[in-house]
Amino acid sequence: MNKGKCIVLSAPSGSGKTTLAKRLLKNDSLSLAFSVSATSRKPRSHEQEGKDYFFLSPLAFQEKILQNDFIEYEEVYPTIFYGTLRSEVERLWKLGKHVIFDIDVEGGLNIKKLFPNQTITIFIQPPSLEALKERLIKRKTESKKSLEMRLSKAEKEMMLATKFDHIVENDTLEDADVELQQLVSQFIVS
Repeated sequence: MNKGKCIVLSAPSGSGKTTLAKRLLKNDSLSLAFSVSATSRKPRSHEQEGKDYFFLSPLAFQEKILQNDFIEYEEVYPTIFYGTLRSEVERLWKLGKHVIFDIDVEGGLNIKKLFPNQTITIFIQPPSLEALKERLIKRKTESKKSLEMRLSKAEKEMMLATKFDHIVENDTLEDADVELQQLVSQFIVS
C-alpha cells in the first residue's frame, strides 16, 4: 500500500491543537485528512460519532486492544482510553491523503516510533500553565476535579515537548497557524 505522511499534533488539553488542526485541514494544497481517534469517554454535547471521535465503551476499547486494532493507544485517565485505529489510517492513505493526528503526547511519540521516516511531530506549547488553566476554565467543559487532572497531566506533557521534531508556541493563534502551515508544507514536499 502507498503510505502517505503523518502529521502529529500533540499538546496538553486546551493548548489549541484542535483549532490549529482544523486550520491545517482547510489548506487544500496539503492533501490532508483528519484521523478520527477512538475514545472510551462519553461524548460532549457538540460531538458527533465518527466525526469527532469513535466512541467505544471501555470494554469494547479493551477488546480492540487485544485484537491489535490500534496503531497507538493510551489510558489517559483511569478507564478513559484514547487511540488511533489502524483501519482509519489505512482508509485515509488509500484515498491518497496525508494523515493529520490531533492526539495525546505519548500517542504522538508512539506514531513517530512506528513510522519514523514519514512522520513529523509537532508539540503545540501553551504560553504558560496559567494561560492553559484560563483556557480550560473558559471552555466550561471541566469539573474542578477534571481541571486539576488535566493541569497535572499538562505539566508532565510539557516536559516531553523536547522529544518532538518541532515546538510551536500558541500564544497568538494567527502566529502559531502561520508557523504550523510552513512546517507542514515543507515536510510534505520533502
